Order: sequence, then structure tokens, then C-alpha cells
Amino acid sequence: MKPLFASVLASAILLALPAAHAADPDLSALEKAAKSEGQINSVGMPDSWANWKDTWNDISSKYGLKHSDTDMSSAQEIAKFAAEKGNASADIGDVGAAFGPIAMQKGVTQPYKPTTWDQIPDWAKDKDGHWALAYTGTIAFLVNKQLVKDIPHSWADLKKGKYVVTIGDVGIAAQAANGVLAANYALGGDEKNLKPALAFFGQLAKEGRLGVTDPVISNIEKGEIAVAVVWDFNGLNYRDQIDKSRFEVLIPSDGSITSGYTTIINKYAKHPNAAKLAREYIFSDAGQTNLAKGYARPIRAEHLTLPADVQAKLLPAAEYKSARPIADQAAWDKTSKILPRLWQENVMINMQQ
Repeated sequence: MKPLFASVLASAILLALPAAHAADPDLSALEKAAKSEGQINSVGMPDSWANWKDTWNDISSKYGLKHSDTDMSSAQEIAKFAAEKGNASADIGDVGAAFGPIAMQKGVTQPYKPTTWDQIPDWAKDKDGHWALAYTGTIAFLVNKQLVKDIPHSWADLKKGKYVVTIGDVGIAAQAANGVLAANYALGGDEKNLKPALAFFGQLAKEGRLGVTDPVISNIEKGEIAVAVVWDFNGLNYRDQIDKSRFEVLIPSDGSITSGYTTIINKYAKHPNAAKLAREYIFSDAGQTNLAKGYARPIRAEHLTLPADVQAKLLPAAEYKSARPIADQAAWDKTSKILPRLWQENVMINMQQ
């Protein structure tokens, strides 16, 4: 999946809303229009995730926009856009890569191509600008060393343990769904055939060793989670926030998946220009560096020179030797849609026995 670059900038398709709309290439006009809207409401972009805190603070101080966020999963964000329509309470969201095309197919997005568009790999964006990955993550293990004596370094190691492995809600969370695919790669499966991973997690469920609560920092800090399957940027962030010596974050040596997250701008946004300006900032050098400060790998990494202290937040490159991007995105898009049913039929049923 090699990056090829396009260099096309087009004007946004804008709704006939009362606010003045700026053409995409005219950043000064876009900024003026966004300032007149005065605020931006996001979903799924909380302060603690990928350092959105600094980006929202920058956008608020730089452009005078008031900001609020409601945290929710990728599927919930899309459902919210679709349900509220013209009564939209959200302008922009951040969803897993597989959910960008889904949101577009459901007709709840509007396009915007930032001025750094040609530095975003083709595989990581919709050609018309409805979605584009701003950062990537790789599925990792976050291990509480106080609860786990023999630290697992692979999916195979997880089978040998007596502890609970927490993956979260596979039906709604992109992180959890990608965790399943990462395990599937390691166990010999692919995007079309999830049987190896479903059998693996099904066995953990039978043993009473599968956790499906959301592995968030509050649960981890309380010592309720022994091993969590999380994005590397979340694991590193949680580790450093709680106690660096208490946790280990590692990429499973027998296989993992590198994917990412994309902003989606609500087709019905009440502050569309503010949403487009936010995307513009997110893809700027400053916005991309903010994401790296939150342990995420910026999509424009090869075009950036990160400060040494920011670079030090990330895992060494050698950790990623067995991680790879999704080989067949179209196949995964289809499979991820039926994953909730497959998970229920092959994994959750074992927890109910």
C-alpha cells in the first residue's frame, strides 16, 4: 500500500445554510466565515484521545471559536448525524478508517480538502474529500505489570495466561474491531476470513478471560484491567498519565494492524466553516504535531520534523516490524459491517453459557 499523491483542490459542496460559506482555497475567507459562526461542536474527539485537547485549545485561542465535545463511538457518531439531520448538534467527528466510507455512503458527510491535501497518501483519503486519515495507530497490548507476572509479547502468549484480556465493544468501537483484525492477521486469517480470531476470542470467553468493557483510563487506573487491546497512542497516553513504571505498552510480535482515524464533517453542520477550518488546522504542521504529542502517528509524518521530546513519546520503530496496514480495505469494509453479528454468534454466546 504505497502512498501516491494527488494535487487537486476543489471548492467544497456547501449546504444552503444562512451562514456565509467560503471557497476552500481561500483560507482568509474561510477563517472569517468560521469566526462569524463563533463555535464548533465535535463528537468523539475528547481531550484525552490523541491530544485533541491542544488542538481545540489552539483553535479556540487562534480563531476565537467556542468548543464542546461529546465522546462516543464511531458508529454512534454516524447514527447521530443521520438521526438529527437539520437539527444537528454536532459539526465534526472523528471515526475509525472503516467508518469514513460508511458515513459517506449514508450521505451524512460533506467534503473539504485541506491545503496539505497532496501530502496525504491516496490510500488514506476519499478522492473528493469526504474523509481523510489525520493519524494512524497500531494495535498494542497495555499490560498492568502489577497484575500480570509473565508479560505477553504476542497473541500466542495471551493463550497461556490466567488474566482477563479486555478488548472492548467490538460492535461499536473501531479500536476493538481493529483489535480483532490484528489478532486475525497473527493467527493466519485475513480481511475476509475472521474465523481464526473469532475462535481465539471465543476460547477466551469460554475460559472467562474476555473483557468487553471499554478499556478507558478510569478502568485502567483502578486496576480493573490486566491486559487491554488498544491503539498504541491510547496505551502510551494512559501509561504516562497513570504511572509509567506500572504499565508496559508493546506491539504483539506475531502480528498487528496499522489503521487510522478520519474526521467527518456533518452534512447538516450548523457551523460548517468552523468544521472545515478545524480540519485545515488538524492537517497543518501544528495540528499534526499536536497529534504526535498525543502518541498518534501523523499521516503527514514524512513531511514533518517532530521535536525530539515529541518523537520520544512514540514507541521505537523496531516494535512495528510485524505490523502492517490493511491489505484489502474494500474487503475489510464489508467484513467490518457484519463483524458485530459474527462476534455475537461466535464469541459473546460463549460468555452467556
